Amino acid sequence: MQKVLDKPSKRTKADAEGIPQEAIKSPIPPPSQIKPARMAVITVPIRGMQGSPLVVNAFSAKAREKMRMQQEMGSLGKKVSTKRDPKDFADLYNSARHISREGWDGMAAATIRNAAISACRLVGFKMTLGRLSLFTEADGISAADGTPLIRIYGEPQPFEAMVRNQTGVADIRIRPRWDEWTANLRLRFDQDQFSDEDIIHLLYRAGTQCGICEGRPDSTASNGLGWGLFEIDTSQPIALETLAPPDIKIVRK
Repeated sequence: MQKVLDKPSKRTKADAEGIPQEAIKSPIPPPSQIKPARMAVITVPIRGMQGSPLVVNAFSAKAREKMRMQQEMGSLGKKVSTKRDPKDFADLYNSARHISREGWDGMAAATIRNAAISACRLVGFKMTLGRLSLFTEADGISAADGTPLIRIYGEPQPFEAMVRNQTGVADIRIRPRWDEWTANLRLRFDQDQFSDEDIIHLLYRAGTQCGICEGRPDSTASNGLGWGLFEIDTSQPIALETLAPPDIKIVRK
């Protein structure tokens, strides 16, 4: 007697892709394997270290406009006369300052974040994870170019320095300088990567070993100056705010 074989079932696209049939039939989706980031904001007061001035240098609107004109002219820009205009040192000083839309002096918020991420090297923490897990909350925006700023509390003074440009010619540069200054840093971080104590210790290393702005130890161009060092102001409280994840509702049809 001839045996009758069962007719093979037709393979579906789901079978070909290896999707379990129960997952297709069930209206309940599988549980999420990706948890929301546990973000927090810590507010840390800092102050400049004695003997280590803070020197800031903003890219001036005049220099930016000159660069734009040269790029628009292309190769013709190389034929433009290199004759120097008389220097207005008062204008150069003000152009080097980061002035917010509200009128206060500041520094680029990115300088603090860069110093903290650079300090990750000192403790064996991957800088790539630091870039994805640590951010600076700005106090305001630059009125000149929209750069996010951290407010500097203190009075700047004009500071002149003799430098040599790329051709070796001596030149005078003028910058705003603070011998005494404070700031309140607000750092947003991923609590799955850093604890609040980690941030404090990392910021301490950033301030005492890396530095910020012009003449900082972490700059190969000026590592001998030792400017831009800071310390945590332990006389002021440190505040921690845990950010709640967004309440996202998904409507499944």
